[in-house]
Amino acid sequence: MTTLTEETPVPGLDPVAARRWLLREHATSPWLNEEVARRMMDRLQWFREPPASWLHWEPLVGGLEAHRSLTERLPQARCLVSAEDPRVPGRLQGRAGRSLRSLLGWGSSRAPAVAGPDARVSMLWANMVLHQESRPQSLLRRWHGHIDVGGFLMFSCLGPDSLGELRAVYQEQGWPPPAHSFTDMHDWGDMLVQAGFAEPVMDMERIVLTYSSAAAMLDELRGFGRNLAAVRFRSLRGRGWRTRLESTLERHGPRDGQGRLTLGFEIIYGHAFKSAPRPRQGESQSVSVDEMRAMLRNRRA
Repeated sequence: MTTLTEETPVPGLDPVAARRWLLREHATSPWLNEEVARRMMDRLQWFREPPASWLHWEPLVGGLEAHRSLTERLPQARCLVSAEDPRVPGRLQGRAGRSLRSLLGWGSSRAPAVAGPDARVSMLWANMVLHQESRPQSLLRRWHGHIDVGGFLMFSCLGPDSLGELRAVYQEQGWPPPAHSFTDMHDWGDMLVQAGFAEPVMDMERIVLTYSSAAAMLDELRGFGRNLAAVRFRSLRGRGWRTRLESTLERHGPRDGQGRLTLGFEIIYGHAFKSAPRPRQGESQSVSVDEMRAMLRNRRA
């Protein structure tokens, strides 16, 4: 594994294109992101106590319906939202953002607030964000700083087996890749530890979508995201390119038993805790006899 530092961007990912996609107007959240968020929500049952506060990182990307569902599931928890896009608060309060404001609870007595740099929460929720981040290690450290000691991070992202069918067709035609390479879940676990998290748990599943035509596949993919590969086609593509791409996918794309085109997505899920900082080497700690006895009793129990 190549160790990523805060200054090292993800190889093959165009950071300018990634930023441009994040700042693009998103009237709704991608359907796939909402579905992944629903599945990630099921993993909350693994935690004994619900968080007293939570921060939704990039709710427009992570899922507006998911935000509403989480708010209903955690009715007593204080809710914050964070948005790298500086226009999001205005969208949520302006005329064009009325539906977003309604879904996020803006204007109600329990309306979420935009998190500041010093905000601390019990849970940070980041759905389908990391695979589009050019400097993920830096972002993981920021997330770590937003979480209280004893709190936890929950996230999801695309894994390296995503879009395999599409990549194979592009490679066969000698075209640049249709997307940048995604990070393996074991590397995410390593980076969580490097960022200061403890007890990272990673798992994955594969979601296979089917389409009646190449046109339907491409239309839905445009809602999921953009090609952020640094070596993608650099010029604009006209109608002839779209026709050629559809024709190629119809001829060479894999199909299921019903003759429908298939496209798979590897979904990575992860969670990790923020533990108390360990004392530096050479530092000493004093513990009273009574405290020592209490710790030994708890360990025996």
